[in-house]
Amino acid sequence: MTDTTLDAKNLVIRGVQIMAAGAIADFEAIVHPEAFNRESVDEPPACRGRGPAALYATALWLRASYDELHWEIHDVAVDGDLAVAHATMSGRQTGTFVVYDADGAPKQAFPATGKRFATTQTHWFRIADGLLIEHWANRDDLGTATQLGWAPPTPAYLFKMGRATRQARRAARRETP
Repeated sequence: MTDTTLDAKNLVIRGVQIMAAGAIADFEAIVHPEAFNRESVDEPPACRGRGPAALYATALWLRASYDELHWEIHDVAVDGDLAVAHATMSGRQTGTFVVYDADGAPKQAFPATGKRFATTQTHWFRIADGLLIEHWANRDDLGTATQLGWAPPTPAYLFKMGRATRQARRAARRETP
């Protein structure tokens, strides 16, 4: 294994780990100023920009919904400027998880269930200038939804989802200047 490959593997591992507990300075140290997260299409507007602040906003969005958030890295592979990490994301849902539409408005809200989950994911990164510049992922969202009790939803949970979605939309309108 070359030093470059080892550096890329360590960079990717760090990039995944800071999502659970990193500060903005941690993101600034390893995320390229032009970095883009392809997954941000379903995330809050603050996550849709470029650079460390946008990826940090994604981390804050996840942390607002999940306590004990953790990624266990199983494997990392590097090929040139492309690296992939196979991981298991786990945590406990203690906050409402809100998914956003293309315009950045709340689309659906999943109120906290207090349940734990652990599902596998792959995180793909492009590296430029020794920094993370692009990210996309393959996740087991159905597995996560099933473990958290979102799917299949009970009639009571459907009611709670409707109420949480209305609350998220009202909150977003209050935040919009």
